[in-house]
Amino acid sequence: MKLFEKTLQSETKFEGRIITVKLDDVELENGTRAKREIVCHNGGVCVAALTAQDEILLVRQFRYPYKEVLLELPAGKLEKGEDPFEAAKREQLEETGTMGREYIALGNLYPTPGYCGEIIRMWACRVTENREQHLDEDEFLEVERIPLKKAVEMVLNNEIPDSKTQVGILKAAVLVEKGLL
Repeated sequence: MKLFEKTLQSETKFEGRIITVKLDDVELENGTRAKREIVCHNGGVCVAALTAQDEILLVRQFRYPYKEVLLELPAGKLEKGEDPFEAAKREQLEETGTMGREYIALGNLYPTPGYCGEIIRMWACRVTENREQHLDEDEFLEVERIPLKKAVEMVLNNEIPDSKTQVGILKAAVLVEKGLL
């Protein structure tokens, strides 16, 4: 059982529209017991969408848990059973009004592995079409086009605190530098 925790009992404490909270009893590798609080989430997607001029499309929006406006990659939550790649393209179109080509998978991001099971699936692409935004009725955001090199500087200067956005910008920059995006 090295580096493993066995679930002995699991109890749902809260079930909401976006998350479920569970309290689990576990057995640790040394045989002792502990409690684990887990936030269950269907996961999310994000896209590092780049223009032909190497500008990255970011969205500025108010994030209630932090009571502040954040600059982020276009992103959204997955519905149960939804295909992550299709969800990423849908969110890109809804939030930025753009469509892309040459999508490259950037991998998975575990934003808070200590207590949350959310996985964010990440992509990068080149923008090929400009259309209209189709925001959800409770969604308010502004799209910004920022030169990729400036966005990298913003990440390194701690001006972008969102983890998926930091990772997406840095990975996209490496792909552009290598001529792969």
